[in-house]
Amino acid sequence: MVLMGPGIITSNVDNDAGGITTYSLAGANFGLTMLWSILPITLILVVVQEMGARMGVVSGKGLSDLIRERFGVKITFYIMILLVVTNLGNTLAEFAGIAASLEIFGISRYLSVPLSIMFLMWLAVKGTYRSVEKVFLTACVFYVAYVVAGFLVRPDWVDVVHAMGSPTIRIETPFLVMLTGLVGTTIAPWMQFYLQASVVDKGLGAKDLRAVRLDVIIGSIVVSVVAFFIILACASTLYKAGIKIEEAAEAALALEPLAGKYCTWLFAFGLFNASMFAAAILPLSTAYTVCEAFGWESSLDKKFSEAPQFYGLYCFIIFFSGLIILAPKLPLVSIMFISQVINGLVLPVVMIFILYLINDPRVMMEHTNGRFLNVLSWVAIIFLTVLSVATILFALKDFFLLITAVEGSSR
Repeated sequence: MVLMGPGIITSNVDNDAGGITTYSLAGANFGLTMLWSILPITLILVVVQEMGARMGVVSGKGLSDLIRERFGVKITFYIMILLVVTNLGNTLAEFAGIAASLEIFGISRYLSVPLSIMFLMWLAVKGTYRSVEKVFLTACVFYVAYVVAGFLVRPDWVDVVHAMGSPTIRIETPFLVMLTGLVGTTIAPWMQFYLQASVVDKGLGAKDLRAVRLDVIIGSIVVSVVAFFIILACASTLYKAGIKIEEAAEAALALEPLAGKYCTWLFAFGLFNASMFAAAILPLSTAYTVCEAFGWESSLDKKFSEAPQFYGLYCFIIFFSGLIILAPKLPLVSIMFISQVINGLVLPVVMIFILYLINDPRVMMEHTNGRFLNVLSWVAIIFLTVLSVATILFALKDFFLLITAVEGSSR
């Protein structure tokens, strides 16, 4: 069991403030109609995570390191820009989650955010990979709060089973954008970089492949179960009551008159735990990815003086994100949700790189993909690409219709 960790941590971090907000919005705005999507998303997550973990233990290198070696510095540079921008938006969302969740318990963001910044900086700079991993694994346990909240709302399980067995797709912009957001928040591009880097940093090798695969499968199932219960809780209460929300903290408060104060407290505590957890992982993922891409030292087992770029980038992202979140009138909800949609749009590109590398014998030796995994991966890429293109086209269509309507009314 000592080999377990990277897969479980990486998957659970995806249930962060942006993820919880996206799942809450899916349940509150669309009811149970999106529950079915959890099943195919889980399958894709297992496939993608397994390939990344396998690549890490066999090659002993991170994903950005391999991309630079095989595709050159230019392509790597542009991928890094996309990931850094997206991860900054995601980290902003985490600090928004920290602030909003603790405000439910009466703690001001002007106290909670600075204390969180100091703790997160101390955790990475003073810790080792083993000690930091223990903290992260402990945080994973507290996601059970959302499972308990899901049972507290007393859903109609007959309706739930029917929704799971009756896939629904609406060809309209809000539905497609939400579906893209669900994919993007459950299978985020940063995950593939962090998982592979953490497998390498932990020192796992090809002999550990079976344990690493089990770690990935358990993590993928756990994250999907939590997502399922968040959607379920909001669909069974907020959607039925016709209550509209814009963020996860609003969902927590709105649940009190419908499901009781304990459900609200569990939802708020889960949001705080998830936000703190992800506020550490996302900057860490960014630091791993960028430093690998440009050949800089990157490891939690190194001192600050031995890996200044790694720790410097980690601390900068945390400090910058935490500072920005204290600015008044910031459109936090837009930042949260848009960052998840961008994840969904970037994911097919990252998957193509992964699929190319996983089938390269120079990287994987005898551990390349079999035909079944390749077919499944390409089906997933095509599905995600079609979904991304459809989302963009329908969004542009609505935008142009809005512009036309505004111009018509001004004449």
